[in-house]
Amino acid sequence: MSFFERYLSLWVALCIVAGIGLGSALPGLFGLLAGLEYGSVNLPVAVLIWFMVYPMMVAVDFSSLRRVHERPKGLVITLVVNWLVKPFTMAALGVLFFEHVFAGLIDPANAGQYIAGLILLGAAPCTAMVFVWSQMTRGDATYTLVQVSLNDVVMVFAFAPIVALLLGVTDIVVPWETLLLSVVLYVVIPLAAGVATRMHLARRAGPGVSAEAQVQRFIARVKPLSVLGLLATVVLLFGFQGRVILDQPLLIGLIAVPLLIQSYGIFALAYGWAYLWRVPFNVAAPCALIGTSNFFELAVAVAIGLFGLNSGAALVTVVGVLVEVPVMLSLVAFANRTRACFPTT
Repeated sequence: MSFFERYLSLWVALCIVAGIGLGSALPGLFGLLAGLEYGSVNLPVAVLIWFMVYPMMVAVDFSSLRRVHERPKGLVITLVVNWLVKPFTMAALGVLFFEHVFAGLIDPANAGQYIAGLILLGAAPCTAMVFVWSQMTRGDATYTLVQVSLNDVVMVFAFAPIVALLLGVTDIVVPWETLLLSVVLYVVIPLAAGVATRMHLARRAGPGVSAEAQVQRFIARVKPLSVLGLLATVVLLFGFQGRVILDQPLLIGLIAVPLLIQSYGIFALAYGWAYLWRVPFNVAAPCALIGTSNFFELAVAVAIGLFGLNSGAALVTVVGVLVEVPVMLSLVAFANRTRACFPTT
C-alpha cells in the first residue's frame, strides 16, 4: 500500500480544508471553473474524474468473469445488496429524513434535491476505491477483481434505469439525455479505455514478461494519477460548495445522518449475511465493503450534470465524500478486528 493510501483520510481532510479556504479566498477563480461547462457537464470535474477512474478501469479484467462460479456466495451478496437493496434503502432514508424528520429544519423547496443526491450515491456502488479497501483487509485480489468486473457490467445497464425509477418515485423530473450522457462519460468511456489499454499492453508483452505483469506494471505507474485526481477533485468540489458549508454547518450535519445510517446499515447487512453463510474472510470483507462504499465520482458528476454545481443534490454528493473516507476506514478496522470470526478458506 502506498504512502498516500495509508494516510488517505488525512490527505482528504487537508484537501477539504484547502478547498473551503481557497473557495472563500478566490471566489472569482472558482466561479470561472464552475462556468467551464459543455452540455451540462463541468469540464474540470470531468477531467479529474477521468484521472481518478481510468487507472482503476485498467485493472478490470473481464476475462476474470470466467471465474465467477468459484466464489458464488460473495458475488450473490454483492449483487443483491448493491442492486436490490442499497438504492432503495437510500431513497427511503432520504424521503424519511428530508420530507418528515428534518422537515422543519430545511427549506422544503430543497428537500427533493437532497433526496436526489442520496439516490445518486445509493445507486452507484464502489468501483475504484474498493481495491484499496480490499487491500487494507488483505482481501482476495482475484475475487475483488471478479466482483468489480461484474459490478461494472451491471452498472452500465442498471444505473440509469434505477436512478430514473427512484427519481420518478420522488416526483423529480428525470432528464434522460443528461443521465445517459453521464453514464457514457463516466462509466462506459473509461471502461472502454481501460479494456483497450489492457489489450494494447498484452500485445506488447515481451519475452519472459506475462501480459498480466505488463498490465500491473502500467497500473503501478499511472495509479498516482488516480490519487491526485481524487485529491484535486475534493479541493475543487469543496471550493465550489465551501460557502454553503461554512454558512450552513447544521445542514451538513443533517445530510450526514442518513448517509451514516445507510453506510453502517448496509455493511451490517452484507457482513452479517457473509458471516451466517460462512463466507471466508478474504471474500466476506470486500463483498461487504463494496456495497458500503460509493462510486462518488459518478454520483458527483451526474448530480452536477442533472442539477448544477450549486444544487442541493451536488452538495449531498460532496458531503458523501466527506463522510465516506472516515466511515470506510472505521469499517476496515472493524473487519480486521473480527477476522477470526470467519473461516479462512
